[in-house]
Amino acid sequence: MAKKTVRDIDVAGKRALVRVDFNVPLKDGRVGDDSRIRAALPTISYLREQGCRVILMSHLGRPKDAPDPALMLDPVAMRLAQLLSIPVRKVSELSGPGVEAAVAEMEPGDVLLLENSRFDPREKKNDAVLVRDLARLGDIYVNDAFSAAHRAHASTAGVAKVLPSAAGFQMEKEINALEALLAQPKRPFVVVLGGAKVTDKIKVIDRFLDMAEQVLIGGAMSFAFLRAQGLSCGASKVEEEGVGVAADLLKKAATVVCELVLPSDVVVADSFAEDAATQVVEVDAIPDDWMGLDIGPETAGAYAAAVASAGEVFWNGPMGVFEMAPFAEGTRAVAEAMAACPGVTVVGGGDSVAAVNKFGVADKMDHVSMGGGASLEFIEGAQLPGVIALPDKEPV
Repeated sequence: MAKKTVRDIDVAGKRALVRVDFNVPLKDGRVGDDSRIRAALPTISYLREQGCRVILMSHLGRPKDAPDPALMLDPVAMRLAQLLSIPVRKVSELSGPGVEAAVAEMEPGDVLLLENSRFDPREKKNDAVLVRDLARLGDIYVNDAFSAAHRAHASTAGVAKVLPSAAGFQMEKEINALEALLAQPKRPFVVVLGGAKVTDKIKVIDRFLDMAEQVLIGGAMSFAFLRAQGLSCGASKVEEEGVGVAADLLKKAATVVCELVLPSDVVVADSFAEDAATQVVEVDAIPDDWMGLDIGPETAGAYAAAVASAGEVFWNGPMGVFEMAPFAEGTRAVAEAMAACPGVTVVGGGDSVAAVNKFGVADKMDHVSMGGGASLEFIEGAQLPGVIALPDKEPV
């Protein structure tokens, strides 16, 4: 990675203003999945070991530019304190005199968590006054939130241009993994893409058609491809504006070496419910009033075989509604095949991270990205504002 990391700058004894991604699910006032908090621990611990006062910033959810009691970071502070085995103070604001006073009271090794950055409407505007107020809190800035790096916000890009800045270890890990995947993937290179919308992933699919041996399509977005082939999809969720996109991608696939693979069978249900009646049908025989909610067992077996024998696999997006037990088997098959794959395995954020955690195989992956949208934009070739804002390493 060409960007400076915390190893490349003088951090000893400094006030370190750190952008982390603690956008975690909350349930009954507690953190439901602490993967993103754990991902930030190496950077936080390193800074504490160097005698830093560590001031953390994060967003949580999508508040409407105002405080939302359901999205306050208090449960996150509680879980972080448990993981670090130290007290973590949490303040109720992002900036201002109260926050500055709290920072002034910190001792070396202390950790302070600021309130949800998106409670302040200036955050998403990358407001210059907010940037100045945040910069007053630290001597250095560290961005460890790759998953928010595609946002040009005050806490992700603005402050990096004011304070001496560097990437944290999670940011470094994310970029290194994706750069390696794009530069020299091991062969055969297999890509598994699911989720709802083809239009969200058109550029990613297009790029992988030029790189991979196989691109395996699952999830609701597969129905746009099936519709583009002239098939009826019953009551399945079809992204109408994605049908034309899918048709174009199918045309491209016919001209390249990469094979674009679609489901051959699906699990259909008579309603979107866990207790719905289900059946397995071929993709050209979906009943009119039934909806496809998972790839079928034949498809799951074929996808699992391709994944298990790959030299490298990139996976983003579930194969079905894996949160419901009757429609989880396709996603489970991919997750377990990746766990068994002797090649390099990269999970590209979002629901795929939830899936490998649910099925207990996250620790068997070579890299589990915390950034769904950011990882896809990186693969597309987009310049991520939060990465661009960080300084490059000095030439050796």
